[in-house]
Amino acid sequence: MSEYQNQTSVEKLIGEKGGDIGLLGRALAKAEAAHGGGGGGNGGTLLFDEIEKSHPLVLDLFLQILDDASITLASGERKNLSGYYIVCTSNIGAAEVMRMQSAPFASIERTVLARVNQTLRPELVGRMTEKVVFARLSYAVQREICESMIAGELARLRGLGHDLKITPDEVEAILRAGFHKTLGARPMRGAVERFLQGRVAGRLLGGTPE
Repeated sequence: MSEYQNQTSVEKLIGEKGGDIGLLGRALAKAEAAHGGGGGGNGGTLLFDEIEKSHPLVLDLFLQILDDASITLASGERKNLSGYYIVCTSNIGAAEVMRMQSAPFASIERTVLARVNQTLRPELVGRMTEKVVFARLSYAVQREICESMIAGELARLRGLGHDLKITPDEVEAILRAGFHKTLGARPMRGAVERFLQGRVAGRLLGGTPE
């Protein structure tokens, strides 16, 4: 939602003119087509990332969505969203969490939720059925993420003709390079790609057969 920070963001989302349905309208139309047509029987999940970065006028749309389970597009078409889960993510409270590394999770949760209540409008927060605060990723969880990313990248490279074998020690080295207590798994993908793509580049430049 960082792309929806000004007044024209509403038009971008639901359309500017009578015949325009905006990005949200097009996403809903695509979902309807995948389900075989329109109507209230469609459903799925609509994910809005970093909702706190939205312009206040965009947040007004969420009041309608969460209250009426519908949205009216610029075209005048009213979309029924009763079959959808509406998920909003946020980094609200992240700065405070960074300073609470040794605090119990219950304290972190209270701090984050209090910050959410201070940042977002009460009527919006009140319409949110569930509020979930995520804990920092543990080393064990980041290991699972690392192994999953390695498997995905190995499969991608295999499709390009590069069949690599990775030892447990190499997995451990990638995990240590990508592990970050506060940034979560974001650096992990870069560590995986650098290591595996570096192996491929080394073989190609050195003339070593795969």
